[in-house]
Amino acid sequence: MGIVVFDPAAFIERYPEFSTLSPTLLNAYFSEATIYLDNTDCSRVGDVGQRSVLLNMLTAHVAALNSGVNGEAASPLVGRVNSASEGSVSVSTDMGQTSANSAWFMQTKYGAAYWQATAQYRTAVYIPGASPSGYPNLYFPRRRF
Repeated sequence: MGIVVFDPAAFIERYPEFSTLSPTLLNAYFSEATIYLDNTDCSRVGDVGQRSVLLNMLTAHVAALNSGVNGEAASPLVGRVNSASEGSVSVSTDMGQTSANSAWFMQTKYGAAYWQATAQYRTAVYIPGASPSGYPNLYFPRRRF
């Protein structure tokens, strides 16, 4: 398996809109991304190549939230703009129909792409075995005739 080692040059190649950020800052954002996606041998994403792509998506998401895109400051708005007016400048935003779990990711296109790409990992995993309570017939009671 292995872990993903962050490559700032490869990241900038894929996401040129972050070329104004220093490699040190990008490394910090990558470290933050590993909080959201495990980068160890125990990760749910076993394929290192796929995990690398997902971690780069998360790094771009964190970078966009904190530093902005294309050298511009990060937007203080959360969600998508659903209405705007010009006189006395008024803007309102909403998150659309999102779950509480996905709302943070839906703030950027990178987070939305990550959320979509990781759908397969957000399902329950059934591990058959005995009941942890120690009662053998807890779920399968005996029939009485």
